[in-house]
Amino acid sequence: MRMSGAPATAPARPTDAERVRSILAAAHSMTAVTDGLRSEVRHLDGGDPMGRLHLHPAEPGGDAEHRAAIRLEFTDIAPTPVRDRVRARVTIVGRLLTPYAGDSAGLGHESTCMEFGQAVLETAEGLSCIGLDELDAARPDPLAPYEAGMLTHLLDDHPDLVTLLLRLVQPLPTASVLRALPVAMDRYGITLRLEERGGHRDVRLPFPSPLDDVEQSGAQIQALFSAARRRSHRNTLPA
Repeated sequence: MRMSGAPATAPARPTDAERVRSILAAAHSMTAVTDGLRSEVRHLDGGDPMGRLHLHPAEPGGDAEHRAAIRLEFTDIAPTPVRDRVRARVTIVGRLLTPYAGDSAGLGHESTCMEFGQAVLETAEGLSCIGLDELDAARPDPLAPYEAGMLTHLLDDHPDLVTLLLRLVQPLPTASVLRALPVAMDRYGITLRLEERGGHRDVRLPFPSPLDDVEQSGAQIQALFSAARRRSHRNTLPA
């Protein structure tokens, strides 16, 4: 298991804590498990559950064993039709400090207080444990609520621009790549998934500078397209 929090001098991607906060901010549903029962909580409407889920540090020597355990599960699914669409899973475990309704009203309209146990991020790279201090300090990516719409618009309405971005991939894609699709976008750049017969690989194309808000995304995306046009080679891989 890899642990989060390792500092980076020039981060090219979100931290694990930021990734968790972004997944929560964009979530439209989750699974809650408490008292041995699983319930699907839908209609989160992209509202960050952290606004209604209050996480409290565990108190040493408290009566935690007498409180109901709860596990909240979130799945991050790519909005585009790539292979292996599950990009990440987030699990938050702890014990309830206030009653939980156990249905769509639980986190949809009321606040729930929870003694924090741990948050686990599971990706293709492995598992990462995020502490409460890290989670509190992190902020969701500014593109998180808009990412799905931006990626599907790029793919559905501008597939030629997806192919254009392949000029920025190093090393250059070969004929073994059957399809290239945008799979993710965050404040640091766009990620393309290159699909081959035997598998796939993801390639990050960084923006000239990280975004501070969604209003800056248009200029940064256009900067990537301009850089790709300046590349001399031609690429005919299908998007």
